[in-house]
Amino acid sequence: MKDMHSPPPPAGPNHVAIIMDGNGRWAQQRGRPRLYGHHAGARRVREIVEACPDLGVKYLTVFAFSTENWKRTQAEVSGLMALFKRYITREAQTLIRNGICVRFIGDRMKLDETLVRLMDELELMTADNDVVNLTIALNYGGRDEVARATKRLAREVAAGRIDPETVDAETLARFLDTYVLPDPDLVIRTSGEARISNFLLWQSAYSEYEFVDTLWPDFTRDEFAKVVGRFARRERRFGAVPG
Repeated sequence: MKDMHSPPPPAGPNHVAIIMDGNGRWAQQRGRPRLYGHHAGARRVREIVEACPDLGVKYLTVFAFSTENWKRTQAEVSGLMALFKRYITREAQTLIRNGICVRFIGDRMKLDETLVRLMDELELMTADNDVVNLTIALNYGGRDEVARATKRLAREVAAGRIDPETVDAETLARFLDTYVLPDPDLVIRTSGEARISNFLLWQSAYSEYEFVDTLWPDFTRDEFAKVVGRFARRERRFGAVPG
């Protein structure tokens, strides 16, 4: 008979964020161009999104293109932009059918009009879905996000709509790209690199981190489930001492 006084099982992460690293190296290991790896990585996104409901993950945020990625070769950048357009076009109906709500975060000013239009349309088409909230960070950088948020907040203060004496961390958070999202519980980086690369700097203040050796195109549903399972065994104190 189940002990009615036993503690509930540890909760898994509600929000998982992933730095999807290793596409280029995966392709080079196979003697293929880097874009071949990016296409393989895009296919992996679908599998991980589809795994979320069974794992209790309600929010998934993926790092697709950073503000620093413009430093890559023009051929790779152009190929990635074409891949993003193709992904949105091809995956839209699957995302809608599976109840996925899609949002994009990042600075859209540098993206071309066609891509921005496709992003806007996908957000609108999936706005009422609630099985999984998929956020795609595109032309995103954590420092850039905070700078843009601060600029918007400063305009509100200058216009007299916000008293500067009332500004606190919660006030600034309302101007971030992620204002409608909970902070990530777990941040995963694939490919063996142990750095956060300017990703969700504000939001991940108390996130748990997992750095895994697997290159992103090889990061399977089973490995994702194992990482999520390990999270449930962690003790999160948010600055407090153990109870």
